[in-house]
Amino acid sequence: MSAPILSARFDPLSPEQRENPFDVLALARREQPVFYAPELDLWVVTRYDDVLEVLKDHRSLSSTGALKSASAPLPPEVVAVLAEGHPEMPYIIEIDPPLHDRIRGLVTKAFTPRRIGALEPTVHRIVDELLDDLPADGEADIVENFAWPLPLRVLGHLLGLPRDDLAQLHEWGNDWMLVQQDGPLEQRLQHARGTVALQRYFVAAVEQREQEPSDDLIGALVAARPETDPPLTNVEIAGLPLDLMVAGHVTVTRAIGSTLRLLFAYPQLRDHLLDAERAPRAIEEVLRLESPAQGLFRTATRDVVVGGATIPSGARIMAHFASANRDEGVFEEPVSCRPERDELARHVAFGKGIHFCIGAPLARLELAVALPALLTRLPNLRPASAPAVREPLFFARGFATLPVAWGAA
Repeated sequence: MSAPILSARFDPLSPEQRENPFDVLALARREQPVFYAPELDLWVVTRYDDVLEVLKDHRSLSSTGALKSASAPLPPEVVAVLAEGHPEMPYIIEIDPPLHDRIRGLVTKAFTPRRIGALEPTVHRIVDELLDDLPADGEADIVENFAWPLPLRVLGHLLGLPRDDLAQLHEWGNDWMLVQQDGPLEQRLQHARGTVALQRYFVAAVEQREQEPSDDLIGALVAARPETDPPLTNVEIAGLPLDLMVAGHVTVTRAIGSTLRLLFAYPQLRDHLLDAERAPRAIEEVLRLESPAQGLFRTATRDVVVGGATIPSGARIMAHFASANRDEGVFEEPVSCRPERDELARHVAFGKGIHFCIGAPLARLELAVALPALLTRLPNLRPASAPAVREPLFFARGFATLPVAWGAA
């Protein structure tokens, strides 16, 4: 049986679809909700119910390589560089049970709601410090000056990392995200070297907490290790703060940029964000409309039927969160920004099932503090004349740069 092909080309890295991926996804939901993209050697699942099925079936659909958009194997030169680090390091987003369950169990013991709640004064302080550095009237790239330093500094505090290390960790985190994506060999080698450095950094941090116990999250993970059966190794533990540092950081960065862009199109969103009672729903609506993670990848461990299509064993699959979040069968007027919608809690911006994002509560806290502060401290916030630039990642939606102006027009 031939694979179902979409009549329009699915090309998420094209400039047109990086800016607007939603038209081709809406076409897919109507015409061919599960389709094969031959140029990417990828099956794409677009309807809400089918995406949930993929996310919850970890037996037939493995999470191995959940962040890998490219189907081709890594070049041998890149593999050789990665071998100098810890290629066996597990990341919770990319592993299946039973190892997933052991690592997730450790997270729940150390990364508690109480620990997250205790961060709120720190988030307020960092937000104020970043905004204090901006002039009363001015223009700046809000990504560079606010949206990425904020979550990076919050996570640095949570993990007990020196502030002077954070800029380097940000660069290495980008390398970790990009090493699996196609590109020139020298660029991929650079990403591989950054990935190795990031892995070594967090293994060293775990080893330090073994010798010098601490009350930060890495220290709490090390302290809780005896409660796992069998106990996790240093490399297995190190994958947790690494994953949280990168994924938890970029999710907030992307959501801040996307919120501002939506605000420029829907000015009424400002009133919602400045109302403490309504702001949480406004944030959820932004996450639904502009999912920071557009989707994640799975690998079929056997032939599996999804949405009426037979996906062969070994196939790569993308569960498309952004498409599911605009499914007309689930969300009324899905392209509209409506924070008051009844079905808002059903969105899948943070995933579902065993891989639901561990950093979601922290991301929500940061956004709830940051967005009202931005609107209050930067009056008349508006787009600047310089163009915004989207991120180059296949499976992400956010801005690499977002110039804004504020104060007197």
